[in-house]
Amino acid sequence: MKQQVLIGKNLSLGYGIGNQQKVVLSNLDFELSSGQLTCLLGPNGVGKSTLIKAIMGKMEPFSGSIDLFGASPSSYHRDDLSKKLSVVLSEPIFPAQMTVEQLVALGRTPYLSWSGRLSEQDKKEVSLALEATKIDYLRQERLGELSDGQRQKAMIARALAQNCPLMVLDEPTSHLDLVNRYEVMQLLQEIAKTQNKAVLVVTHDLDIAIETGQQLWILNCGSPLIFGTPEDLILQGEINHLLPDDQYFFDSKRGKVVLRHQISSIQVEGPEELVYWVKKALVKSGKPIPKDSIIISEKPFRIFCEGKEFTLISEFIQHL
Repeated sequence: MKQQVLIGKNLSLGYGIGNQQKVVLSNLDFELSSGQLTCLLGPNGVGKSTLIKAIMGKMEPFSGSIDLFGASPSSYHRDDLSKKLSVVLSEPIFPAQMTVEQLVALGRTPYLSWSGRLSEQDKKEVSLALEATKIDYLRQERLGELSDGQRQKAMIARALAQNCPLMVLDEPTSHLDLVNRYEVMQLLQEIAKTQNKAVLVVTHDLDIAIETGQQLWILNCGSPLIFGTPEDLILQGEINHLLPDDQYFFDSKRGKVVLRHQISSIQVEGPEELVYWVKKALVKSGKPIPKDSIIISEKPFRIFCEGKEFTLISEFIQHL
């Protein structure tokens, strides 16, 4: 059953400079529900980090409110907040000689007694977190010997062992290759669904956010927070708020950001999929568009132009 975990109402955030207030974000309204992976996107400097600090209780709003289970995050005692909210930062620093198991066990710190020893329940939670992130086999490996993807999964396991209803992750895929980026985000999606957690991920990776996020939050300078399912935001054109430069737009058919660059004015005849890629190659090449018609056949693939026949797009571009 879904539960509202975090609610923001008419939120205004920023910094004090002397006796003046520098407002970074204003009029923000949002909700985070359990069982969902939400991705927060926006250009650099728009205030994503400011919003995360407020959610973590490190910043008081100028106006409005943030409600985390009935209270402002900043009102919680540190130990109590650590049982509500776990955080994975983009640049964590841990000793290279620490084992994965030792790192994950740090997630149990809010629950330890004065002795600092792990109880049987703590050890169970550590094992469950390792299993959920599929890195139990790395339990005794040292952090300095792991790949970036493995280390990031270990960080997620630490946050998972903390057993909080809300997980916040700042750019968890920023240093990873394509496969690991998808693996990490799919892992977070699975955690949100199977463990009924609210998972908020700050990311610049629009493709993966669309693929894995159940909800997107879009921040842009001077605009209210835009939120909704990726599919709704795409069909409504709201996703283009991430692309204020008229040079780019989000192609809803392709599910990708593309250049507006005169691609529609290029006359090419043939199957839609092949026409798209030939036009894309022409735009990228920067070469003059042929005055003669360009015709494409599919089986076998051929490009016919200026009385010549080409079997590869690269051959055609080189000819121009």
